[in-house]
Amino acid sequence: MAKALFLILTGKENPARADLGLISASRSVDKKRYDDLKVIFFGASEEYITDLKGPALDAFKILYNAGAVDSACVAVADRLGKKEALENMGVKLLPAGERIAHYVNEGYQVISF
Repeated sequence: MAKALFLILTGKENPARADLGLISASRSVDKKRYDDLKVIFFGASEEYITDLKGPALDAFKILYNAGAVDSACVAVADRLGKKEALENMGVKLLPAGERIAHYVNEGYQVISF
């Protein structure tokens, strides 16, 4: 099996797509579809996840509790004024470019939403 990195970029401009990324990732974790699965939030998704409700919130909790949530981009969180909200959710804030490169160099396949 492969290793997957879910890169979630979409936010409130397309909530159905953002939710699809979260729910797809959580179901993949639940069904053990990959050897390992990690999620990075980047861009508009960083604001979006701070207001999750319903199935998308449930999906985030599954991912978080499984240790699949790697991080959100610190620079974007700062620019959007969402650092504190993301940290309160337990999301680590790290440079997204470095984290993406790390996973690509480790052989993860990138799946973006």
